Amino acid sequence: MAGHTSVTFPSSKVKLSIARILERRGFVEQVTEEDAEGGHGKRLFVVLRYHRVSPTQLDPAIRGLRRVSRGGQRRYVKREEIRKVKNGFGCAIVSTSKGVMTGTEAYHSGLGGEYICEVW
Repeated sequence: MAGHTSVTFPSSKVKLSIARILERRGFVEQVTEEDAEGGHGKRLFVVLRYHRVSPTQLDPAIRGLRRVSRGGQRRYVKREEIRKVKNGFGCAIVSTSKGVMTGTEAYHSGLGGEYICEVW
């Protein structure tokens, strides 16, 4: 929402999995993992995607994001409880026993898990 072209933040396996899903679904342009300065861990570098509305105006591909499962209140769902986000235009992200995947992939795999967030 701030209009940045890219963001950089500390990396983890879950963050990388979520970023790769967003890249695959077309919400971000590119995701790369690079070594942090000073050799302490790794950092994720994410190039955000924008759509040109007019010659002078750009709209972000990510219109909104809602974090469902939080540190203090985890939310777990069964396969049947995974629902479409924004009538199929958005994407639910679920952490399952087979890894982090979209809600649609988890539903078709017959898996439930921790309902991490919704992106549209």
